[in-house]
Amino acid sequence: MGYLHEGHLSLIEAAKSHADVVVASIYVNPTQFSADEDFDVYPRNPDSDRLQLQAAGCAAVFEPEGSLYHQVPGAGDGSNVVGRESGHPESHETWVTVERLQQGLCGVSRPHFFRGVATVVTKLFHIVEPDVAVFGQKDYQQWRLITRMVRDLDFPISIIGMPICRENDGLAMSSRNARLSPESRANALSISQAMAWAQQAVAQRQATSAAAIAAEVRQRITAAGGEVDYVQLRDADNLHEVADAAAQATLLAVAAWFPAKDRGTVRLIDNMVLGQLPS
Repeated sequence: MGYLHEGHLSLIEAAKSHADVVVASIYVNPTQFSADEDFDVYPRNPDSDRLQLQAAGCAAVFEPEGSLYHQVPGAGDGSNVVGRESGHPESHETWVTVERLQQGLCGVSRPHFFRGVATVVTKLFHIVEPDVAVFGQKDYQQWRLITRMVRDLDFPISIIGMPICRENDGLAMSSRNARLSPESRANALSISQAMAWAQQAVAQRQATSAAAIAAEVRQRITAAGGEVDYVQLRDADNLHEVADAAAQATLLAVAAWFPAKDRGTVRLIDNMVLGQLPS
């Protein structure tokens, strides 16, 4: 959605190895946000983004002016934020949903989110017509959902997922990190540190119960001042719930809020596959 960091630029490098021409999109998609979320304060710096993409070898930037959704004149880009829809009879009303994969994990506290993702990515694919599309695996559920959507709707597109890029201290790179206070930035390390504990615990068979691992990870993040949205262990391939973290490649997925430096909170997501990442 913009405010690029090294994680985003790594996707450009990956795309260059799969295609002759690379196009990036910059669009803060209102339908991924509800009225009480951070659409209005989401970090934006389009001038810097364009320069970084040019330096990385990106051939073009798909950067729509205004909204990709039909809206009432004068309603503004935020009119399709959930809870702010105009209700006008001519407003946008067609959506793409991926029924099972949009449930659970981020779909619980953000039930609007994946409808917005699937719809805007469908629009993007129709307009740009790529052969290959590269997505980061920090948004693991999103990556799996888009892969399934492309299969089900017969898009002639190969979807490639790329590993999470982390800061030197382990924090997953995110545009939202810019909104963290210094104290929250330090405390947010509890997420990656708790996941590293889980990875070692499963590898050494010190803990394999999904429920016990989730409880310990939750406790560690809470002790650091985070407000946990969810800690869940799922089959890394199909996102089904699991009981034994060692019985298959298991996704440990976390979402938690930490205080922002300006106002409100910052919601961070992260994940780790406990075992071999499936193809």
